[in-house]
Amino acid sequence: MASTTTIPAERSDFTQGLIWMALSMTAFIGMSVGSREMAETLSIRQVLFFRALVGLFVILALGRALFPEVRRAAKLRLHLARNVIHFTAQYFWTIGVVLLPLASVFALEFTMPIWVTLFAWLLLRERLTGPRLLATIGGFIGVMVIVRPGVGMVDPAAVLVLIAAAGYGLSLILVKRLTQHCSPGAIVVWMILIQLPLGLIAALTDWQPVAITDVPWMLVAGVGALGAHYCQAQALKRLDASILIPIDFLRVPMAAVVGYYFYAEAIDLWVFLGGGIILLSNFQAVMAERRKSAAVAAP
Repeated sequence: MASTTTIPAERSDFTQGLIWMALSMTAFIGMSVGSREMAETLSIRQVLFFRALVGLFVILALGRALFPEVRRAAKLRLHLARNVIHFTAQYFWTIGVVLLPLASVFALEFTMPIWVTLFAWLLLRERLTGPRLLATIGGFIGVMVIVRPGVGMVDPAAVLVLIAAAGYGLSLILVKRLTQHCSPGAIVVWMILIQLPLGLIAALTDWQPVAITDVPWMLVAGVGALGAHYCQAQALKRLDASILIPIDFLRVPMAAVVGYYFYAEAIDLWVFLGGGIILLSNFQAVMAERRKSAAVAAP
């Protein structure tokens, strides 16, 4: 019979993982809006640099307790690999945010679960359970309903977002491995420390004049980026990557609503139909995991 103390802890981790993922989705939307606004006057390479720079100031103000762990430099090579991959994916993704409707960017990004499922199986040895596969497939179908791929979607920026999705998938799996050795806070600190010089080098090749009106959007994008990755790392520490990624599909209808109100981007019933498919797919996966936890708790 399962321990009476272990089961409540597992349920608590499951609930907390969902909460952290919801916060991560909200922060990602904020980051995309801030990045698009910055790109009106600055280069995309500057956008990446200033996002990391704001993150550095936040860490210096709030994250000093993490410095002893960071100084130990545990799994430094893994941090380097993860952040080089992630930085490259971010660059391609930000191009998409600037050139494509927000809902299309997030929809194309969510080809990522195909890669996550593959990498989770190859690198983490996670089991490919039926509910997880169905949730991923259902989420992908929902995305296709939203974007309705056709001639209009054959766009170089769309191709870059698809490449970014594969990079994000691999990056996410590396974060999952890092959570076995490092705290989520330390993972985020290393992200800033590695990506800040990468961003500076890239920004210097395409530097544009910076105005005071850019600063608020720097804060929105920087705090959003830092918060999104911190919350995502917290979620990954509690739940398998292949559970969380289907839930993250809900960013697509969220982005569609934000794009409609902020940028007058067209929105129609297809977006909500696709969002409904995504939501139902996620719901069945969550309920299946809950039933599994209940079965383990039973004698």
